[in-house]
Amino acid sequence: MNDAIVVCPSCGAKNRIPADKRHLTPKCGRCGAPLGRAAGGTVIELTDMTFQQEVAGSPLPVLVDFYSPTCGPCRMLAPVIEELARKYAGRARICKLDTSRHQVIASRFQIRGVPTLLFFKGGQVVDQLVGAAPQAEIEQRLNALL
Repeated sequence: MNDAIVVCPSCGAKNRIPADKRHLTPKCGRCGAPLGRAAGGTVIELTDMTFQQEVAGSPLPVLVDFYSPTCGPCRMLAPVIEELARKYAGRARICKLDTSRHQVIASRFQIRGVPTLLFFKGGQVVDQLVGAAPQAEIEQRLNALL
């Protein structure tokens, strides 16, 4: 049984998504809102414009990877972030923000070095990791938020 439990971003209802149906575009059983990105286990690419909606408005804990495409440690961390998105599908949102293109949000959170991981719960920063941390350490911090 490898089903995902996805919380609807609109109404907060928990929805069970069978593993063999994740390729479809699931809808919430209560309100009918699409659950597409949350159920797919994909990393959500943020911009300065979408940050508030995706992070502050999320009923789930959120991990945001502040990165730069030219950063070596950021590129080493990218597969870990992808794996976390699959592993925590429906339980947490895993996002990333390119600090070289979207500087407003990066400066708002005083990001001075990349990679920097910020952990949000209820729209507030609750934890921070700077540098390419091991997957086990990131998972430990994510589990503390669940």
